[in-house]
Amino acid sequence: MAEVIFYLLEQEKLEDKPAPHALACQLAASIYRARQGCMILCETQHQAEQMDELLWQLPADAFVPHNLSGEGPPRGTPVQINWQVPQRTNQQVVINLQQKCPTLPGNVRQIYDFVPAEDTQKQQARERYKHYRAAGHQLQTRPASSLDESQNG
Repeated sequence: MAEVIFYLLEQEKLEDKPAPHALACQLAASIYRARQGCMILCETQHQAEQMDELLWQLPADAFVPHNLSGEGPPRGTPVQINWQVPQRTNQQVVINLQQKCPTLPGNVRQIYDFVPAEDTQKQQARERYKHYRAAGHQLQTRPASSLDESQNG
């Protein structure tokens, strides 16, 4: 079973970006620096394209090799951005931006998810939490600020 970590968001925006998107970029960069890969799972192709653009906006010294689903080299890049759940992936880490709980390939070992500040999205996150728990995954919740602390430590 996978370990699922939910980040509790205190605000809707960070640096003029939706908070989940900004934190997904931070997570992807952190995962890449740890010499791992990940898949960012988006709700729509439009959202995936937004994430692609946000990753390109990272400072040059924080560059994260990434590509949208179906683009890039045959073996992919360390960070893959998808809007449909692939049947197979070589990524064991998933950053979930989808509203519903995705059915992920069996090799996924770690899932990052978010509990937004907005009430409707918060309720959707509770449903995902229940789904993950019912599936037997190990669950943790952390304040979003703990991600910043781990970046600086």
